[in-house]
Amino acid sequence: MVYNCTKRTIFFISDSTGITVEALGLCLLSHFEGVTMRQVRMPFVDSEQKAREAVEIINATQAKDGVRAILCMTIVNPSIRALFQLTGGMCLDMFGTFVNPLSSELGMPANETIGMSRNVGGSEYRDRIEAINFTLGHDDGISDNGLQEAEAILVGVSRSGKTPASLYMAMQFGIRTANYPIIPEDLERDTLPGTLANHRDKIFGLTIDPERLHKIRTERRPNSRYASLDNCKEEVRMAEVMMHREGINMIDSTSRSVEEISSMIVQQLTMRQNKRLVGY
Repeated sequence: MVYNCTKRTIFFISDSTGITVEALGLCLLSHFEGVTMRQVRMPFVDSEQKAREAVEIINATQAKDGVRAILCMTIVNPSIRALFQLTGGMCLDMFGTFVNPLSSELGMPANETIGMSRNVGGSEYRDRIEAINFTLGHDDGISDNGLQEAEAILVGVSRSGKTPASLYMAMQFGIRTANYPIIPEDLERDTLPGTLANHRDKIFGLTIDPERLHKIRTERRPNSRYASLDNCKEEVRMAEVMMHREGINMIDSTSRSVEEISSMIVQQLTMRQNKRLVGY
């Protein structure tokens, strides 16, 4: 087979949901600019029969592409993993690469129960579900009720990335997150929306380049004052002045992914918690 990156196909294969392996695979691919790959997801490959069916698809794809596929796998069962090795594809075996060496280091076998990372019956899973419900109930300034239970509150002008970051923090970290848009009326009053002034220690501000904001808003409401570049510039400027005066830490969401924004906020939350524990 001749190498040709324009026809590469990457398979995300898992005996569970495949969320973990897809996230890791995409993270690895992000380091190779200009490479576009067709992505195929294969979750719940938890039997040899399903694996053989998947292998047939992979082999047919490789024959059509004229180049071997890339297989990102989180498969617990070694017999099933071995079937994919026979395809001749480039196998990025997450369990073989990480779990087996760790098992040797710890001197004990790994638990081969499928889906261990989800731990559906555990308290961590329940905390995440509760965090998601809280975040959905406090999205876009829907309600002030129970705001004292929020662990983080995101503020910023409309379309600056508050909702995606809030939901990601709830889903991935189990953090109860509320978010509030800073609307023109707030800017005219030059005050934080709602009752947020009572929760300054939980607030994080998102800001964004006006040019980027203009493009995002134009997709939503073309040819409107809301989306005009001049209005975007003014809203961002006034919002930044307000947040600076209120002592709110700001994160620029212009070129940052939801994962990056969320991780930065979680890091700051952890630092604040540590400072409280040591009496700062």
